[in-house]
Amino acid sequence: MRFERSHTRKAAFLAVASSLALLATACGGDDGSSGSGGSSSANALEGRGPITLASGKDTSGNLQNQLNAWNAAHPTEKVELKELPDDADAQRQQMVQNAQNQSDAYSVLVMDVVWTSEFAANQWITQIPEDKVPDLGKLVPATVETAKYRDKLYGVPITSDGGLLYYRKDLLTAAGITDAPKTWDELLADCQKVAATPGGKGLNCYAGQFEKYEGLTVNFSEAVNSAGGQIVDKDGKPNVDTPEALAGLQELQNGFKTGAIPKAAITYKEEESRRAFQDGKLLFLRNWPYVYSLANKTDGSSKIAGKFAVAPLPGKDGPGVSSLGGHDYAISSFAKNKATAVDFINFMASEAQQKDNLSKTSLAPTWASLYDDPTLIKQFPYLPQLKASIASAQPRPRVVKYGDVTAAIQQAAYDALSKGTDPKTALSGLQTKLESLITQ
Repeated sequence: MRFERSHTRKAAFLAVASSLALLATACGGDDGSSGSGGSSSANALEGRGPITLASGKDTSGNLQNQLNAWNAAHPTEKVELKELPDDADAQRQQMVQNAQNQSDAYSVLVMDVVWTSEFAANQWITQIPEDKVPDLGKLVPATVETAKYRDKLYGVPITSDGGLLYYRKDLLTAAGITDAPKTWDELLADCQKVAATPGGKGLNCYAGQFEKYEGLTVNFSEAVNSAGGQIVDKDGKPNVDTPEALAGLQELQNGFKTGAIPKAAITYKEEESRRAFQDGKLLFLRNWPYVYSLANKTDGSSKIAGKFAVAPLPGKDGPGVSSLGGHDYAISSFAKNKATAVDFINFMASEAQQKDNLSKTSLAPTWASLYDDPTLIKQFPYLPQLKASIASAQPRPRVVKYGDVTAAIQQAAYDALSKGTDPKTALSGLQTKLESLITQ
């Protein structure tokens, strides 16, 4: 910082002291922000006017409706949607590039729950004092934790997610099966029974998301966790070179080898797998709650409307463990009009908006009471299962270098599933890689 020379030594001293005080304030010395991550909080949340919302593609069509409602009530503080690609990795890449350029193009970021540590540690998002979010205590506690870094809040959870097992109830019933499978072995046995019926001929057994992107990290994590393993243990150390992790990866690899998982599934992301299920090509599908409304549409876009049901994911010896998904709304450190951004986030987090969004899109809310709403349960019978899925879900590794960590996981899993790499070799290499990336 350059100071102009004062005419007197006293004036110079006062100028320097004043400037240093201002600099300390700007650096967040006393505002509660952590010294190693996140921008300052209270003093940063200033400015009113138009803002932008950077989000993945709005496949539901309802996000713009919610923005229209906000814009109608706030004509001088309108929100413009900046639509990013479908792919979560591509979304993150664009947000990172925007932050590295210190661009104010994005005001509010719709962030995958696993990005918080990375963005906060790099000071790409702004700390939000908890008293600025009046409804925070009414949200599902597990979802609030996803928005924290070093016990400080850097976002607000707007949607949550738990993996669910979608299945063709009509075909299971026709095969004499009354309950959804609780284990992998039961699922495979059900596929054999259905395949022997007229309605099951030519039907593929199961699919998830196995393309080399974030969805593969999710599916791999669920396979490992459902077999009793962990990607990272309770002490924050990598833990994938274990019998449990091996059992999980072998289950997926064997699925591809035997044809229980179709070869095409190695290219599936969420939307490809959803369309395969809706087109009547799959008996079982692992996917998120958003699929429910789309698969039940009666406009001709789904061949299975009214023919499917939802259950918890299967595991090795009983119900499996979902990865905790969802999206938090965070404020870019380089955004203008942060006060407007806070108000907009609170609007989107409100019970009314979350209930509206659930009703129209089947996206999982973070507002806890909505899971017990009788009217909503009548519309979405799976809500109790989803609540249990989210409550028992395991987070993906909450690490600063998450981009590198998830890339390593994806590569190891993809090699085992697409190239036939020995699972033990893949996991041993992954353990070494993660140890170099995750430091305490």
